[in-house]
Amino acid sequence: MKKLTFYIFLLIANISMANISLPSVFSDNMVLQRNSTTKIWGWASPGEEIRLVASWNPTDTLSTKGNRQAKWELKLKTLEGPGPFTITISGYNTIELKNVLVGEVWLASGQSNMEWSASAGIINGEEAIKNANNPNIRFFDVPRIAAEYPQNNVKSNWVECTPETMKYFSAIAYFFGKKLEESLNVPIGIIGSNWGGTPAEIWIPKNAFEKDEKLTEAASKLVKEEWGPNEPSRAFNGMIHPLVPYTIAGVIWYQGETNTSNPKYYKYVFSSLIKSWREKWDIDFPFYFAQIAPYNYGTNYAGVQIRDAQRRTLDIPNTGMVITSDFCDVEDIHPKNKIPIGLRFANLALKNHYKLNTNLVEGPLFDKVVFENKKAKVYFKNSEGLYFKPEKISLFEISGEDLIFYPAKATIKNNTIIAYSKKVTNPKYIRFAWGNTSISNLFNTANIPASSFTTKNY
Repeated sequence: MKKLTFYIFLLIANISMANISLPSVFSDNMVLQRNSTTKIWGWASPGEEIRLVASWNPTDTLSTKGNRQAKWELKLKTLEGPGPFTITISGYNTIELKNVLVGEVWLASGQSNMEWSASAGIINGEEAIKNANNPNIRFFDVPRIAAEYPQNNVKSNWVECTPETMKYFSAIAYFFGKKLEESLNVPIGIIGSNWGGTPAEIWIPKNAFEKDEKLTEAASKLVKEEWGPNEPSRAFNGMIHPLVPYTIAGVIWYQGETNTSNPKYYKYVFSSLIKSWREKWDIDFPFYFAQIAPYNYGTNYAGVQIRDAQRRTLDIPNTGMVITSDFCDVEDIHPKNKIPIGLRFANLALKNHYKLNTNLVEGPLFDKVVFENKKAKVYFKNSEGLYFKPEKISLFEISGEDLIFYPAKATIKNNTIIAYSKKVTNPKYIRFAWGNTSISNLFNTANIPASSFTTKNY
């Protein structure tokens, strides 16, 4: 009887003394954001004492206890880097995280063009794969998960960049990270969380829809697709929520093609997504996004309306847009030239976030138009060295109040466009490259094309 009682006691003790555990985003080979106070969290028995020691500061032990919900959290100050380091976390058991680097961490997200890997076929992909041995670059690839409720974990782990791991990871994110690693000379961690064919609404947390009739209306217009969910928040719950609040430097994003089914909502939806992610992380991190490429969507203006909505989203501070029209194939929704797009993302970050680049890295963006003497004088941001390629072809169109647009002749004077049409005697609106398959032919001295635009508020 005494033995039975003793075994029951051991069983109860074993149940009550649950081992500490970590979400998978904390694993061997991970990269932590440098020069920051990063949160480390996990699970343990209520009241269990948790101790953490980082090898870069072995005399400083952080401690806390599991709360009533069997959760715990610690704030760890990181240094410049780079490592490798070891982090030891102990309670009733001990977890040792090895080969940890400290550097810059970015989240790469969106739909299929961000998801697209070198193994799926990209220009110069074989050479890029062969040369992708770089242990200073690490990947954390989030699997596709649609969840009705916010999840606490995902099945993944950090891996070093090798030809085998790189070729199945986001190609754009890899080339972005490679350029950062070369320029900053610090380790780079890239978290990939992508799902092809998904609309922006499923990447927005549920609380953002509460009492927001416009967001809810936008979500109601989504059409069901066989390759992914269309219910609001499902990808956020399964693929972004488990990452919060892992400290990141910023986000790169490539998405929008699926929202061509409801383009008039996209500016509001996309702006809401950016704001909601920043609220979840409680930091206004840089958010850089790719403008979708010209493609034959089979509808009048859905694609170019999304491109213009993305351009207008630049009114949110600390955002930047990568223009892709010069690398597109209007018959292929997945342009294969991913290397220069990744480099343009990196150049944005190096100039705007890291302040290491003073060169022009963005394409011409519509600023304002002045109508006088039957002509339109169009001013651009990033307008240094404007030129047409090929010459003598204008993609500008002008209309009066009737909104009937006519092709306009356009010339460049002092990096400003002067446009007019003999068919429009009283011009009120102007637009440029306004078509799903219209490829911009206006470039600046950085050889980056101008974004399509319209002054009509559709």
